[in-house]
Amino acid sequence: MSYSKELYIETVRTKTDLKKFIKLPWKIYKENFYWVPPLIFERKFLLDKNKNPFFKHAEAEYFLAYKNNEIVGRISAIINHNHNREHNENIGFFGFFECINDQNVANSLFDTAKKWLKERKISIIRGPANPSVNDEYGLLIEGFDKSPVVMMPYNPPYYPLLIEGAGLQKIKDLYAYYLSHNIFDKEKIERVINLVQDRYHISVRTINMKEFDNEVKIIEKIYNEAWQYNWGAVKMTQEEFDTLAKSLKSIVDPELVLIAEVDKKPVGFALSLPDINQILKYNRSGWLIPAMFRLIKNKKQINGIRIIALGVLKEYQRTGAAGFLFYETAVRALKQGYDWGEASWVLEDNIMMNRSAEMMNAILYKKYRIYQQNF
Repeated sequence: MSYSKELYIETVRTKTDLKKFIKLPWKIYKENFYWVPPLIFERKFLLDKNKNPFFKHAEAEYFLAYKNNEIVGRISAIINHNHNREHNENIGFFGFFECINDQNVANSLFDTAKKWLKERKISIIRGPANPSVNDEYGLLIEGFDKSPVVMMPYNPPYYPLLIEGAGLQKIKDLYAYYLSHNIFDKEKIERVINLVQDRYHISVRTINMKEFDNEVKIIEKIYNEAWQYNWGAVKMTQEEFDTLAKSLKSIVDPELVLIAEVDKKPVGFALSLPDINQILKYNRSGWLIPAMFRLIKNKKQINGIRIIALGVLKEYQRTGAAGFLFYETAVRALKQGYDWGEASWVLEDNIMMNRSAEMMNAILYKKYRIYQQNF
């Protein structure tokens, strides 16, 4: 599909094309201090339609924008059939968007993605999703002067203007909260937590790594049940969840994987990860071996965590269990030597989770946006 002699779009067809698609961010963020280079092997797996279990219920196409025979942008068009079945919708997604600061290039990328979706009877586009709500999700709109934490996206400040210029509009914002021991009022919150414990008999334990597979099943059940009521949420398949658990096992701190129980019944969980991006930020090549060497050598320099998931079964969501999990995460993280944490992401209209973050004196310090357009 051509737009001019200088600007044209090509579909990713070969391994060489895919390599170019993966490597484009190194050009876009070459001078950006805050960007954290992804691991190339992880990007390859994420985009591999034969290996990533996401593509057993989804389809996608990848596109590259060329200007004067130089790659200047990329985008993917995605149809997540599980999403459409779950929400009774007929929408497509865009993801992996990267672009130079040129509205014509952005327009051509979105036009191409919309055309691909329209050919498949889709007339709504939403995103960014890389490639789904269970992966990197949303576009950074506030907080550009801070590096992303583990498994969170980052983009230049001009991306919102390009996306809005291409005709997309906000449909939902996602929040990221910052919490440190300096602002954490332990004594005040302990009084609330003690009341919660006494009234609802809630207890919290850490994951048993010797029973990892069984513990993962417990967490998967809570995750899929607790999140099913959230806007845009899609249950992970067994294979997707197992793949994710396997990938996180090597970096997880068992003291920061918590399961809440009422009378020994699991009712909620909180998963926090050490922010390995503090080390990966300096792995500018994106290659795995140097990254592993840096992580092993500098592991003790990681002083932050990301609360990546915190959920409670619907019937226990008004018991204070979420606040209890927040509190226990903060206390245990401090004992493990972590000074600060980010809770992300939280839907802007998720009242219970936002209240829990505010109860902890957490600061709303980053915002991400999901865009949508009917076409």
